[in-house]
Amino acid sequence: MSQSLLVLLIALNLVSFITYGIDKWKARHKRWRIPESTLLLLAIVGGSIGAWMGMRVFHHKTLHKKFRYGVPFIILLQLAAVSYFCHQNFI
Repeated sequence: MSQSLLVLLIALNLVSFITYGIDKWKARHKRWRIPESTLLLLAIVGGSIGAWMGMRVFHHKTLHKKFRYGVPFIILLQLAAVSYFCHQNFI
């Protein structure tokens, strides 16, 4: 895996984690919320580990089925893709 791709994935996961924390804070303080589509999109584009960690650390969106099952499913799909591409020597 190239170093720039690794840095990008770390940044995406950090942004995802922080975004889940901000949304939890906003929920507690009855403020304007981050759309669920944005939270899921962050997971899909590469921030799935950060999203999962944010869900666990902040206890956020853990009762919503699309997050409870969707984020782990996204992680599995991404791991399968990385495994495939590493096996094919694309990365």
